Amino acid sequence: MAKAVEHAREEFAAIRTGRAHPSMFAQITADYYGQQTPLQQLASFQVPEARLVVISPYDASSKSAIEKAIRESDLGVNPTDDGKVLRVSLPELTEERRKEYIKLARTKAEDGKVAVRNVRRTAKQAFDKAEKDSEISKDENTGAEKRLDGLTKKHVDTIDDLLKNKEAELLEV
Repeated sequence: MAKAVEHAREEFAAIRTGRAHPSMFAQITADYYGQQTPLQQLASFQVPEARLVVISPYDASSKSAIEKAIRESDLGVNPTDDGKVLRVSLPELTEERRKEYIKLARTKAEDGKVAVRNVRRTAKQAFDKAEKDSEISKDENTGAEKRLDGLTKKHVDTIDDLLKNKEAELLEV
């Protein structure tokens, strides 16, 4: 369940807000010598201003692949080549784009909640099987289910809090 929450946190970090952040590029991969390689492994990212990201490739030959990957991504940005580095200027988010990002964040949150519930279902099936095989008593099964429900609620609430924070961040002008 903790992994599902962490995955949701990473997915939220990749959703663009009004400010530049290196984690926006975490999900993007570039074709580097025939392999799909994450941008984080090909370049370093600096954020000198609120809406500017400077990307410094480790290998100068990978610069065009990085530029192409960013252009084709769903970030909606266009990098410019300054010789040794790529600069990505983030435009101001429109109201319509903010609403799209909020919808995307809600979808990612729901995916995280489904993953938590799937873990709960698997654990509950294991408890029921153990009770059926007389490995645990009915009381032990009931107690374990109550603890499992508490854990599930805690993790779902954590995802809801992450979503609420992301929505507030997106609506901030």
